[in-house]
Amino acid sequence: MTPDTLLLRQVHPSFVQEGRVTSQAFRATPKDEKKLSVYDGDQITALDSWSHFVQQPDCSSAGVMAISCAECAAQALVVDPDGVPFPSHVSIDFSEFAESEIKKKAKILARDAQMRGWLHLTD
Repeated sequence: MTPDTLLLRQVHPSFVQEGRVTSQAFRATPKDEKKLSVYDGDQITALDSWSHFVQQPDCSSAGVMAISCAECAAQALVVDPDGVPFPSHVSIDFSEFAESEIKKKAKILARDAQMRGWLHLTD
């Protein structure tokens, strides 16, 4: 991965309000061990990542947005291409930060993604 690598994030339909993605789509939670799951855009397309995601039980996605590795680095977030549970899986680690900092970082990432626009949007 390079600083320009796009990290593809599936956006749950409830995180889209009036056509805009809420910061909640980019917020890591304690139930996820404060790690945000994304796909490595160097290994998989937005459409293929969406197809892979929605084929999983209980998974739905309104579409795919992305943030870059550089945008994560600007927020002091570690990007881990862990490859688990599938080869193109990447974790963005928020675990070093308090909840208030996580919320701030998520807002910035959501803004960055919104500026880039949808890479895949369902009809």
